Amino acid sequence: MAATEAEIEALALSAMRAWVAGDAKAIKKLTHRDFMMLVGSTPPQLLDRPSFLAAMERGFACTRFTFREVIVRGHGKSAWFVAGAELELAFGSKVWSGGFLVTDLWRKGAIGGWKLTERSLARLDGDDSIAVAISRLQLWK
Repeated sequence: MAATEAEIEALALSAMRAWVAGDAKAIKKLTHRDFMMLVGSTPPQLLDRPSFLAAMERGFACTRFTFREVIVRGHGKSAWFVAGAELELAFGSKVWSGGFLVTDLWRKGAIGGWKLTERSLARLDGDDSIAVAISRLQLWK
């Protein structure tokens, strides 16, 4: 499992680096043909793969990212990637930045290996007391 976790984390980094570079060809190679991105706006919005690739050309850019806490869990031929991240996203001249939760669903196909199937981006709540309260609920501590 550790090999899968490291591979998925490396692929997630590659996907983010490709987005920062504006490399639609690399994004296309890393994403499944039925890829969907859910953006945690109000109300939430979906971008399918063609829409996301076109949006990159029209100014929807990730200009900076840093993954912080990373968790990867394998589930057979699927893997779930979750990371707290600092993102700087641009929509033309509008900038949306700060702490985000990035979640990815990766699926392994018989041909082509791991492909990003789902990605969600949502702003993190800045209230530190929420994390402390949730941490107290964890039975494994």
